[in-house]
Amino acid sequence: MYRSGIKSLIRFTAVVALASLPVFSQTKAETGAQCTDCVPNEVIFQLGVPADLPAVASTYDLIPEPLGQVGTPPTYRMAVDTSRTSQTAEQIVSAMGSDNRISKAEVNRNLSAVERQGLSWTLGRSWAIGRSWAIGSSAKAYKRNWFENKIRLPQAHQISTGRGVTVAVLDTGIDLNHRAFEGRLVAGYDFVDDDSDPSEVGTYYTNPVYGHGTHVAGIVALTAPDAKIMPIRILDEDGVGNLWRVTAAIIWAAQNGADIVNVSFGYPDNPFLLEDLIDACDDGQTIDGKLFTELGNNRLMVVSAAGNGGNAVPIYPAGNRISPQIGVGSSNRYDKLSVFSTMNRGDVSGGDRFIRLVAPGEGIVSAIPGNRYATWSGTSMAAPVAAGVAALVKANEPGIGPEALVDRLDDTGVEWECFLTSRGYEIDTSRVDAFCALNNNQACGSNPGACQQNLSNER
Repeated sequence: MYRSGIKSLIRFTAVVALASLPVFSQTKAETGAQCTDCVPNEVIFQLGVPADLPAVASTYDLIPEPLGQVGTPPTYRMAVDTSRTSQTAEQIVSAMGSDNRISKAEVNRNLSAVERQGLSWTLGRSWAIGRSWAIGSSAKAYKRNWFENKIRLPQAHQISTGRGVTVAVLDTGIDLNHRAFEGRLVAGYDFVDDDSDPSEVGTYYTNPVYGHGTHVAGIVALTAPDAKIMPIRILDEDGVGNLWRVTAAIIWAAQNGADIVNVSFGYPDNPFLLEDLIDACDDGQTIDGKLFTELGNNRLMVVSAAGNGGNAVPIYPAGNRISPQIGVGSSNRYDKLSVFSTMNRGDVSGGDRFIRLVAPGEGIVSAIPGNRYATWSGTSMAAPVAAGVAALVKANEPGIGPEALVDRLDDTGVEWECFLTSRGYEIDTSRVDAFCALNNNQACGSNPGACQQNLSNER
């Protein structure tokens, strides 16, 4: 059976690899080369018969006592016994691929904030490229963001302000004392340092992602002003987290009353465990029957940033079309797709339209540490706009479930279905509209001009 409690579930190592991420072409069964973007000497795998664990540990030179486990059938996190083998975790995962006792074997993958500097798969909008970020905006500018009228937020606030809903922000932590969050926080957790203080750690200019979590949470607070924010720190000062840490954080959010989870991080390959856990967030189990009783009775909608590669290459978890999750791309003030935003191609039959929604994500003014404000751009800024709108709907209709909430935002947005000349392919998505979402208006209009020449100066 699964272990209860945060420390027994995780027992994670706080140190993660800090190297910049290259473009990856491996499959989930790694090639055997040394992994530069994962926790060293750790493997994660699902075991059909738990009684086989001692034999499996012996076969693959793993330390017998698991570092953690989750789900039924159980997924284990285990350490390689480096005193017995010189094989890397990647080589062990590759060997596990032919073992019938084992499924879904993978390394403990690092995931990163999608605006983190040096990511080859997101160079369209790295925080240190082009316009990047700008400190110096004001509280007045924060309360008069251009996107509010674009998504008809003032009209929506006449119906709902998000009261009674909790949005968990899984990120770099936040400035707990920022005036933007006064009276709006519930208890959070720091999964990097394993304590109850999810404050951001870092220094401006030294750590390019410093302020990311505060900025994201500030957008939620602006969009859904009476919703509660649950700050959960899963990314370190360099914007890096890992698969097991994220898994533990989502479970913690569910156990502590979150309704919506915002994740503005990703990876260009699809981690098995994260896909399964998100799949289970609406009813406690995956489509193939794996149970996550650790989630309890609470159900979660997951809002994920689509990535900033400016192409149609999926970034995960946003790249998974799973019923309780919605992947969110970025739009600009001209109601066009941001030049950096990931967006899938066209109206693909069979449910492959993984980025189902876009939301304003350019030139967004929000909070940063030190009671200051800044203007940043990225799909990380679009996701919390969508999460905030979801909170408005959830507050107005408390009984709506995660899958229905995802469909609501998609079905009630302004339709974008046109040929995107700048990229040479069709797109089919919708731009979120808060007022239509609250009224369940599925005829909110269309914007064929979304694919015309992009006038954005946010490059």
